[in-house]
Amino acid sequence: MTVRRTATKAAGGTGREVLIMATLGCCFLVVMMDNTILNVALNDIQQSLHASTSQLQWTLDSYILVYASLMFSAGSLADSYGRRRVLVAGLLVFGIASAFSAMSHSADQLIFWRSAMGVGGSVVPPATLAIISDVFPDNRRGKAIGVWSAIGGLSIAFGPIAGGFLLEKFWWGSVFLVNVPMVAVCSVLILLAVPDSRAAGRDRLDFAGVLLSMGGTGLLVYGVIRGGEAAAWTSPGVAGSLIGGGVLLAALVWFERRAAAPALDVRPLRDGAFAACTGSVAVSFFALTGGMFVLVFYLQIVLAFSPLKMGLALLPVAAGSVLSSGASHGLLRRWGARPVIVLGLVLLAGSFAGLSVVTAATPRWQLEATLSLSGLGMGLVMGAATSSIMTLVPRDKAGVGAGVNNTLRQVGAALGVAVLGSVLSQRYHSGLGTAVDALPDDLRARAANSLGGTTTSLTEAAHRPGGLASGGAALADRAQHAYLSAMHLTVLVAVAALTVTGLLVVRWLPGRATPPVSVSTRQDDHAEQEEPVLP
Repeated sequence: MTVRRTATKAAGGTGREVLIMATLGCCFLVVMMDNTILNVALNDIQQSLHASTSQLQWTLDSYILVYASLMFSAGSLADSYGRRRVLVAGLLVFGIASAFSAMSHSADQLIFWRSAMGVGGSVVPPATLAIISDVFPDNRRGKAIGVWSAIGGLSIAFGPIAGGFLLEKFWWGSVFLVNVPMVAVCSVLILLAVPDSRAAGRDRLDFAGVLLSMGGTGLLVYGVIRGGEAAAWTSPGVAGSLIGGGVLLAALVWFERRAAAPALDVRPLRDGAFAACTGSVAVSFFALTGGMFVLVFYLQIVLAFSPLKMGLALLPVAAGSVLSSGASHGLLRRWGARPVIVLGLVLLAGSFAGLSVVTAATPRWQLEATLSLSGLGMGLVMGAATSSIMTLVPRDKAGVGAGVNNTLRQVGAALGVAVLGSVLSQRYHSGLGTAVDALPDDLRARAANSLGGTTTSLTEAAHRPGGLASGGAALADRAQHAYLSAMHLTVLVAVAALTVTGLLVVRWLPGRATPPVSVSTRQDDHAEQEEPVLP
């Protein structure tokens, strides 16, 4: 298969490239910021919509699952029908669904519209990365991908800061409504500044693959969330969901290996270097996304941070990520991919290990120093792994390579919220024990569900006629200790996952130049391929 490289010719020098990079960076920032801006609103959403912990997990994961399941098909769609055109269409869907999310009146409505946001958002990462690969020449492509990765890191704190500022002035829906003007500006800039490019041929969309990926991942995540909430892992509903998800995902792999135009091309994953790079990104997002879900309630309830103060507390994460993403290209050229990615994983694991000992009295400087390690580690992993992935696939399959990378990254994020959130929920529930008996009968179930539920139930009980029954102060103290214990265990699970991944990267990722992975279809097995060099 050949590529129509209209974008490369149209770029016309570094000045135009800067404008294109800024436009694509803004698009990527809007989508990446969506989950991080939501984190600061979780407590407000829980109180306003009376959401349970599992509903909060689904508020995050409904977006991530649809986003991840469609991303590979979105990358192929962009390659086939034009990356600029598909990018604008995805942004418009994302913006419209954001407006409806802001107007949700129940947790279930919000979960539905978050899913719709995932449909539009799934286009943006693979399309922007494919455009970058096509626009920028070889000597500047690595640096451009480093900037792209740094923008993703910037969203880690820019989202919470922007969300905290909005929540100081407006209601929780403003964190979604802010997407609408941003999408409008990005769409205009794309049409004015970004040249179009596409692959010469058009692959058929693999609807069966999309359905299998959504069904398998959705069942798996549902089983994990439900099992953690109900502490009933052997119940038919939970066990059936976990087994059913595993069966569907196995069927997906079998089916996609034989499809002419697969929704998730699993063939690149047979290459050890490609698998190591994508796996390191996926597990990093597993840890960081799930860890942020856990950290929100520690900052807002245990430390009593306002939404804006919480957003500012996460600034070291973004600063570290931007710094290390920008430096990753130079480190790649000097050291190679393996030591840079392993160093990033070690920094991430060290950060989560530091969070396993924080208390209500931990100084803010110590907390922020610990969080900065997360940013430094994430930036190194994202920058080095993404650059390596994009050199491991031929340029005419840039959308495919980006789609695999981003799909597995988002699956990792979804499983992070599900697994770490479930560990947190189950440990918190068991740590709280019978202390909830101090509350009226109708409030006990909600109080036992989460720290936010306990706090809200205590407040509601205190305002009822006759006030709170004896034991309210003891319950508040018990809840805080139970949450800290649950958080410490949860972040250690993340440390274990990062450690195992680091060992696998050492084993699988070579320290020498590697030829590009063949991801050609049956019709283009003998297509001419570029010969990039893996640092």
